[in-house]
Formats: sequence, structure tokens, C-alpha cells
Amino acid sequence: MNASSTRLLIAPSLLAADFARLAEETKAVEAAGADWLHLDVMDGHFVPNITFGPLVVKALRKHTTMPMDVHLMIAPVDPYIAAFAEAGADNISVHPESGPHLHRTLQLIRSLGKKAGVVLNPATPVEAIVHVMDLLDIIMVMTVNPGFGGQAFIASQLRKIATLRRMIDETGRDIILQIDGGITPATAPQVLEMGADCLIAGTAVFGAPDYAKAISALRVARPKEQPEFAVNAG
Repeated sequence: MNASSTRLLIAPSLLAADFARLAEETKAVEAAGADWLHLDVMDGHFVPNITFGPLVVKALRKHTTMPMDVHLMIAPVDPYIAAFAEAGADNISVHPESGPHLHRTLQLIRSLGKKAGVVLNPATPVEAIVHVMDLLDIIMVMTVNPGFGGQAFIASQLRKIATLRRMIDETGRDIILQIDGGITPATAPQVLEMGADCLIAGTAVFGAPDYAKAISALRVARPKEQPEFAVNAG
């Protein structure tokens, strides 16, 4: 576990918000205490769903001061990275499978002044990122198969989270370990015990009647025997 951190990051996923009220929903979760806004971009090709593109990111940028955490589930991904950077994304995360040269893709993201992340699907091994750890600011573990919100948590990914925590700590670098998929107050303690820094929650926040209470419930869900850990949220 990252003993140097002081704050758990909560990143509500806009995928679960009311799409007719995106600006209002964004402002509401920020007021409720969210740290980041997570945006799932899907192309109907890499994953079986279509969401939104850089124009929506640009439109929402003026409605929040939260870092915008953009998860690109599109292939090929490289031609679109600059557009999302220009639209106002702060973090851009990609899948190893979404282009032929992951190292080059991460270099591109960082060259645009953005934090670079890589996303591991349930069947993607940790070995896929061993040789790009020096380019990573974020590692996201999918605890559901990407493409749809509201899926059940895949518990077999807990071992992967623990392995990645060790890999990150061995680098001595400040790499944020995110978890996305099926996160609730019931599953959050499991991933926190494995060393997660950031919880991405969709229906657990946007599906709740009180966003502030929902976010608070995730924060207090950490195992009581574990010390507070967190990371630089900027």
C-alpha cells in the first residue's frame, strides 16, 4: 500500500449520469465532494457502446474545476488524443489493445502536457505494461468488462490490483492506481485493502438520491485496520 498518501480519490463516472443534464450533474458531484470527473469515451467498435466525444468534454470543461479524467475506449486511439487534450482533458488513459505502439501513445499524451494512463481489462495481464512504467501517471484496473455501466464486480481482479500496487511501489514513482467497475461501499474495502488510490464509481454515486452521502460512503468504506493513503490529486 502507498503509505505516503493522505487522501483517497473519488471519481464519479459520468456514464451513469443523466445525459440530458450533464452540466448540472457535473456541478452536483463537484459540490458533493468528488475529486475527479471520470469520462468514459466509447466508440461502438473497441467496446459495444457509444457515448460522447471531445465536444462534450469541451462543453463540460467550463462547468467544473475538477480534473477531467478521460478513459478512451476507442480504436485506433492515437488520432483522437490531441482532440481530447485540446478539449480540456487533464488525464488521458488508453488500453494497450487500442493501438499498435503503447509506448508511442503514452509519449504523445505526455507531450501534450497531460497525465498518461493505461487501462487493463480483466483479461489483460500486468506484463503488458512492464516496459512502460516510466511513462505512466495512472494505472486503471477494470473490474468489469468495459462497455457498459452497472455491471457486477469481478473479484478475480483483486490479485491483479495487489500485484500492480507492488509494481508501482517498486518504481518509487507517484503512479495512481485506479479501480473501475462495480465499485460500491461493499466492494470498495476489498480494492482499498489491495492498495487502490482512486475509486471510479458510476451508479453508486449518480444512482443515489444524495451524491454527497454516496461519496462519503465510499470514503468511509476503507478497511478500518488500514492507514489513510492517497496521492496527489492535481
